[in-house]
Amino acid sequence: MDKLIIQGGVPLNGEIFISGAKNAALPILCAGLLAEKPLKLNNVPNLRDITTTLQLLGHMGMQVSMGDHMEIELDAGNIHNPEAPYEMVKTMRASILVLGPLLARFGKARVSLPGGCAIGSRPVNLHIKGLQAMGAEIHIEHGYIEAQAGKLKGARIFMDLVTVTGTENLMMAAALAEGATVLENAAREPEVIDLAECLNKMGARIEGAGSDVITVHGVERLHGAQHRLAPDYIEIGSFIGLAGALGGELLIRDAAARNLRMTNLMFGRLGLEIETRGDDLFIPGGQRMRVRSDAHNAVPKIDDAPWPGFPADLMSIMLVAATQAEGEVLIHEKMFESRLFFVDKLIAMGAKIILCDPHRAVVIGPSDLHGEPMQSPDIRAGMALLIAALAARGASQIFNAEIIDRGYENIVPRLQSLGAQIERAHA
Repeated sequence: MDKLIIQGGVPLNGEIFISGAKNAALPILCAGLLAEKPLKLNNVPNLRDITTTLQLLGHMGMQVSMGDHMEIELDAGNIHNPEAPYEMVKTMRASILVLGPLLARFGKARVSLPGGCAIGSRPVNLHIKGLQAMGAEIHIEHGYIEAQAGKLKGARIFMDLVTVTGTENLMMAAALAEGATVLENAAREPEVIDLAECLNKMGARIEGAGSDVITVHGVERLHGAQHRLAPDYIEIGSFIGLAGALGGELLIRDAAARNLRMTNLMFGRLGLEIETRGDDLFIPGGQRMRVRSDAHNAVPKIDDAPWPGFPADLMSIMLVAATQAEGEVLIHEKMFESRLFFVDKLIAMGAKIILCDPHRAVVIGPSDLHGEPMQSPDIRAGMALLIAALAARGASQIFNAEIIDRGYENIVPRLQSLGAQIERAHA
């Protein structure tokens, strides 16, 4: 186990380039199972979850080659083992994304029920119900999803809950199904759009990605293609929160600003000014954030929602940024019941936070934070605690640093390039 040692209270300034989106990379890597010819990907982030996924695909028989800059080529021409064992997927919920492609191309799959971050319940029943509607026979035995299908059939599937991975899994399965599949109440996130664009390059016929109704016209087979991943809007939002909490000047390069309107709006609610310069974002230095009250001086609320709402993965970051803004704000985490359970660590650092219930916290700022030893329960809380440590007086240690590596590429040297006093050590 590694730990991060941080000396806080040091101003950070400079420019940062954004990695490819992890949440797009994981389903797109799994989409390589659908084609008999190689899929070539660029701008893949160098993350622990990416490594785990590539190991899983290699276990199935995928031929994987990797360039010096994470250019990845996937060749699924000789898949011989359509199984995702528990030992390989216990730490990563995205492993469920191999279910649809395996079932569509090979007619069978055995996939362990997934693990992942401890942020709350994230059942996979919508994945299973959707595949059953397409003709699959599915049973759950001894912690594994056992699935078979002669040939998946197109279907009209209404999802009673918006699910990103569910939409992605069913979209991939439908690409090789017989006939048309219509996914209603589909997820609209940028990673769904990125996956659809990649699949269409591979010969799929997908319409409506980015809306809540996606139509997939099944084709007999998919071919190889080349695709570049979009930038990670969660990483961008994390660096915006870093700049806001520390008051530094930051230029974020190639930020795909079109995907950041709600993110910019919510940080603006904390009083943070953000400039859009083409595809770049600029956060001027020296800002003192002040919460912008609602009408009649009411306490404003920042809450998450399915896209185009504020991303759930940025709620932890927003909460930490709010500790450094003057005023009061209600953080309302609607989507996951355990995500706010890291606030005790912030309170120990001196933050004024009232945890009302598992979904709501009132933050009163600004707080003079001080360094503390701590451990992260999940990826985004880990990054949020890292931002808090950088904003705090004195030294902090964050144990279980590997969990941050699952979502943020080369985070230590990148922060060092901005002037952070941070180093990694064995715990």
